[in-house]
Amino acid sequence: MESQNSQQDTLAEQLLELALKSGADAAEVYQSHSLSKPIFFEANRLKKLETSQAEGTALRLWCGGSPGLTVAYGEVEPQVLVERALALSQLNQPEPIELVRNSQPAYPDLGENVSVETLVGWGKEAIALIHEAHPDVICHGDWECDVETTRLVNTHGLNCSYTDTTLNCYLSAEWVRDEDFLCVSDGQTKRGDLYPEQVAQQIIQRLDWAKENVTPPSSGVPILFTSKAADMLWGTIQAALNGKHILERASPWAEKRGKLVTSSQLTLYQDPLAGPYSCPFDDEGTPTQPLILIEDGILQNFYCDRTTGRRLGINSTGNGFRPCLTSYPIPGLFNFLIVPSHTSLPELIHQLDDGLIIDQMLGDGSGLSGDFSINVDLGYRVQKGKVTGRIKDTMVSGNVYNALKQLVAIGSDADWNGSCYTPSLIVEGLSITSKKS
Repeated sequence: MESQNSQQDTLAEQLLELALKSGADAAEVYQSHSLSKPIFFEANRLKKLETSQAEGTALRLWCGGSPGLTVAYGEVEPQVLVERALALSQLNQPEPIELVRNSQPAYPDLGENVSVETLVGWGKEAIALIHEAHPDVICHGDWECDVETTRLVNTHGLNCSYTDTTLNCYLSAEWVRDEDFLCVSDGQTKRGDLYPEQVAQQIIQRLDWAKENVTPPSSGVPILFTSKAADMLWGTIQAALNGKHILERASPWAEKRGKLVTSSQLTLYQDPLAGPYSCPFDDEGTPTQPLILIEDGILQNFYCDRTTGRRLGINSTGNGFRPCLTSYPIPGLFNFLIVPSHTSLPELIHQLDDGLIIDQMLGDGSGLSGDFSINVDLGYRVQKGKVTGRIKDTMVSGNVYNALKQLVAIGSDADWNGSCYTPSLIVEGLSITSKKS
C-alpha cells in the first residue's frame, strides 16, 4: 500500500517525463481526488452511513502541435496513458499550446472536516423539529462532508494544488392528505457548520403555507421566486456572459458591453473565495479573480478561458474549467453572486396585493434564448400581502431577459444553490396558466 501511495504522489511527474521522452512538445496532468461521508435518512430514521472516494487523472499533451487527451481512474499505468494520448493527438488538428508557466503557489483549505457523529446529530435534530410541528410528515435526507483535492502540473513549470472541504445537506418532507401529495425540500451548503434548525424552520414554514389549496392567480400578476427557485433564472444569464458565446455571436449581449441589459437594481459578480466552495486557480492553472459582470444593470465584463480570451483579444479571466475529466477546459463561472437588498422575504410578500410565489418547479430551465415554460411543483397564492395557500396545476412561462428588465424588487435572503448565491426576487411580465384559469 505504501508503494502504491508513493507512486500516486509522483504520478504527475512520471507522466510529464514520459510524455517528453516519447516526443510530446508539452504536457499537463490534472488530478482530482474526492472523499465523501454521506449520512442517509429514510422515513424519519437513520438508514445508512457511507464513505466513498474517487480518484481520476487526466493527461493532455501536444505532439507536433496537435493535442491528445486521455483519462484514467484509480490506479494508473503511466506508459499506457502516455501512449493513448499520443495516439489520440494524431487524430487532431494542430492548435496553440495554452499553458501557464512557472507557478508553484500553495493554498490553504478554508473548510473544516466534521465527524460522522456530528452529521448524524444534525440530521436527527432537523427531522425531530419538523415531526414535532407536523407529525404526519415523513422526512428523507442526506448530510455529508465532501473533501476534494485538485492538482495541476505541466512541463512549463506549473505545480499548484488545493483542497476544499464543504458540508452539504438536503432534506425533504412528504405530506399525504387523502389524494393530495405534497413534497417540500430544502438544504444548505456551508463551511464548518450546518444549521439544522434553519433548514427545519424553512420546511415548516412551507408546510404551514400549504395547509389549504387555493385557486391560482390570473396571468399578469407579479411573481416572487424564492432564493431556491430564483436559481433557474441565472443559468441563462451565465450563458449570455460566456466569452465563447460572445465570440460566436450566439449571446444576445455580444454587442452590449457598457450598456444597460437588466434592471438597474441588479449587480452580479464572481468571487472564487466568497462561499462554501473555493477555487484559487482554474483548470488551466490561471489564478481565479473577483470579477464584476453586471453593475447596476450595466454589462461590464464577460468571462473566458485562455483560448477564448486570446481569440477575443483579452486575457483569460481565470475561468477555464473542465465540465468533466474527459473534457478540455472551457469558459465556466465559479461562485456566481447576486447582490441582495435589505428587504426581507416577509417584506417582499407584503408588497404583493395579488401574486404568486414559486418555491419549487418541474422542467428544464431556459437556455441561451431565455425562453422557458415550467410547471410549478410548489407554489403559493398571495393576496393583500399574505400567503393564502398552495396552488396546484399551474404553469409559468416567459423570457428571462425580459423578466429581469421588469424586476420589481430583490430580497435580503440570499443563499447558496450550489455555487450560485441568489436572493428572492419579484418580477413581472410572465404568463400564468392553470386548469382553473
